Amino acid sequence: MNIWNYITIGAMALMTILILVQTRGATLGAGIGGTAEVNTTRRGTDKTVYQLTIVSAVVFSLSLIFGILS
Repeated sequence: MNIWNYITIGAMALMTILILVQTRGATLGAGIGGTAEVNTTRRGTDKTVYQLTIVSAVVFSLSLIFGILS
């Protein structure tokens, strides 16, 4: 196994964890009939987790491409 395989597996595991940690757009009260916000902005840790998910997806994709080419 070369280094690209390890990077791919690590990025995949990190991306999976980050996707599972992210919160949903609607709360439980909104699903039952309460007021729901249509436009939400990501703030604080939610924004950081979202950005890290994008970075890990890019790293995952690039490691797959470089792994195929090497």
